Formats: sequence, C-alpha cells, structure tokens
Amino acid sequence: MFKITLLIHCPDTSGIISKVTTFFHNHKGNIIYIDQYVDTENKIFFMRLESEFRSKIEIASFKKAFSEEIAMPYQMSWQMYTAGNPIKMAVFVSKYDHCLYDILSRYKSGELNVEIPFIVSNHPDLKPIADSFGIGFHHIPVTKENKEEAEEQQLDLLQKEKIDVVILARYMQIVSGKLIQRFPNRIINIHHSFLPAFAGARPYHSAYKRGVKIIGATCHYVTEELDAGPIIEQDISRISHSHSIRDLILKGRDLEKIVLARGIKLHVERKTLVYNNKTIIFT
Repeated sequence: MFKITLLIHCPDTSGIISKVTTFFHNHKGNIIYIDQYVDTENKIFFMRLESEFRSKIEIASFKKAFSEEIAMPYQMSWQMYTAGNPIKMAVFVSKYDHCLYDILSRYKSGELNVEIPFIVSNHPDLKPIADSFGIGFHHIPVTKENKEEAEEQQLDLLQKEKIDVVILARYMQIVSGKLIQRFPNRIINIHHSFLPAFAGARPYHSAYKRGVKIIGATCHYVTEELDAGPIIEQDISRISHSHSIRDLILKGRDLEKIVLARGIKLHVERKTLVYNNKTIIFT
C-alpha cells in the first residue's frame, strides 16, 4: 500500500471537498480519513485527508496534476506527504533529563515513528543517556561570545543529517531567528504554562508562594517572539495547599513529558496545520 497525507487551507467556497475527493478517486486512491473545519470569521477552509493506493504512484506528476487541477483554481496553500522513511528528528537539551528520557524511551519502543540521528546539548551532563540509547551526542557550548558560532555548528549538523524537525526538550537557550527561519514551524518547544505570570528560573517556587490551584505545560512551535508561537498541545494538573514545592516540580515534569510527547506525535503524524500563528489540530 502507498499512502498520501494531504493538508490544505484556502478561502472557503462550495465544492472543495467534492473536487478533492473526486481527484483522489480518479487517481485510484482509497480515502481512509478526511476531516475539515471552516473558520467562519475569516472564511477559511481547512482539511486533512489520507488516501491509500494499491500500488506506488509517480508522486511528482501526481502533485503537478493536483496543483493545476485543484490547488490553483481554489487558491490553496497545501502540503502533501508520502508515508515512507521516518521523519528525522534532532533533540536539543541542556541539563534537565526528564523529557529526554521520555522521548528516547518512546522512540526505542516504537511509539514515535521517527529517526533520531543525534542529540545536541550546551552541556556535557546528559551524554551518558545518549550513549545508553546508542545515539550520537554533540556537546556545543553556548556563551554570549560564541553564540553565533555555536549556532552555525548546530545548523551544519542539522543540514548534514537532513533533519526535518527539532525538539527543544528543555533546552535552556533562546534560539535565534536564523535557525527559526531555516525550520519554520519545525522547531517544537515545551515549557511550564506559568508564563508570563511566573517567568524566570524558579517558576514552581513562585507558583508555590502564590498558592496556585492549577499547574500546566504547553507545547508549541518556536517563533522569533519568545514563547508566543502556535500552541500544539496543553494539559493541567490540580494543586492543593497540601502539595510541597517538590510535589509541584514532580507534577510539572510529568506534565512536560506527556504534553511534549503528544505534541511530537501530532507533528510527526501530520495532524497540525499552522495558520496566522494558530494551529488547527486534526484528531
């Protein structure tokens, strides 16, 4: 079986679903999933479709025909993916290990259909974890003086391995615009949901002092505006007066692992579509 996943958005008008599904039917595709959403306020149509073909098709000519017959007449922005080699994913970390352990465990168990050629860190502390999973580890120190040079090294690695998506698994450095422009909507970050109320290095301590009743975590795409990119996934945990700072930290780390894993899976399975700094998430 040969599988294609299609993501589109365009001005809303009648007949789009019929035209797209007929196109796939005429090319002997069997549609196994379809979902659509209309932003009535902005009059924008969104759709995700999966189609199987009994034999492999010539994808270049298929895309050309789709562009000419469907996409151009409907002024579509579209992405078409074929199921084949796993997505190549690089993981950036600093000293926190909980998200890294979780990602690598899911990867080794086959839960994440990705390939992880290497891990990058601005500290050497987590190299033993990478070694235990048999994954390459690159220690690239980052300081105010060498930040640009360090990022050039990172870019060289990403380009050499043809990386598709970068995961910031508690990477405690601000990513520059140059890297973001090379990977638009392909850098995924995780952080606690206290921002901006509890910004800083010790957010759980600040939250504890304020007696919060809910803590959370947010997974989002990285943009040049810090922590303001399109949100992919979020979750919360209830807190009471009986919880200690350690309880908050442990609950927060659990949330970060779970939310980041969900966000990665949604991206890898091509279920996210970004429009105007907002995500459409298909289930």
